[in-house]
Amino acid sequence: MAIHELIGRQALAATVVVGSLSASLVSAPAAASLLPPSSRAQLLSPPTAVPTRAIPYVITPERRAMLNTIRYAEGTWKGGMDVGYRVMFGGGLMSSLDRHPDRVVYSTRYASAAAGAYQFMPFTWNLVRRSIGVVGFGPEAQDQGALFLIQRRKALGLTDAGTLTPVLTAMLAPEWASFPTLSGRSFYGQPVKKYARLRSFYNLNLEELRRLRDQRREELSQGSSSSDVCIGSRIFCATSF
Repeated sequence: MAIHELIGRQALAATVVVGSLSASLVSAPAAASLLPPSSRAQLLSPPTAVPTRAIPYVITPERRAMLNTIRYAEGTWKGGMDVGYRVMFGGGLMSSLDRHPDRVVYSTRYASAAAGAYQFMPFTWNLVRRSIGVVGFGPEAQDQGALFLIQRRKALGLTDAGTLTPVLTAMLAPEWASFPTLSGRSFYGQPVKKYARLRSFYNLNLEELRRLRDQRREELSQGSSSSDVCIGSRIFCATSF
């Protein structure tokens, strides 16, 4: 009888422990967002957006995930915060985004005038300005410039497919030295990010960005008025009410 009582008590204790564990797992808070809500890292074009002369590239989850991954590879991710748009080669920050700084910075091994979230060289930025007419060097101009360079490398279609393949990273390797070629090396013999790390970062971004897109679509489909939901740029949202 004592043995049965002991077994019964042990079973009851185990049930209580398992029940408590299950309850704690269910009530555990969701993981923190990878994308800061006040940053461009999570900013998408409205669902009805179309290319215009001023903004030639609509930003979808797939395109934003690629832009974020380029920032990660180039060392300007900065936790997804907008300060990444001010980064110059070597880690210093630009004081103004009125124009490309066009200033050579020297490190122990390299010298470069690359600047911005996507580390544009001065001659590359001049090409961007002449080709799509962006004004200034602000975040929106830099995003549009990076998408232009992706298209120039004939990689925009693969970007829109939503899969970061080795072929896609290799197509962009001549544009961004931190992207690996098919051999896994930098196109320019510089430090390079491993493909597996880029793919992991990209996939996490894409999953969250698609969730945000679907959430915003659902909010709109439920009849939320434009005064309740704004999915344009933060400047537009702040001044349109």
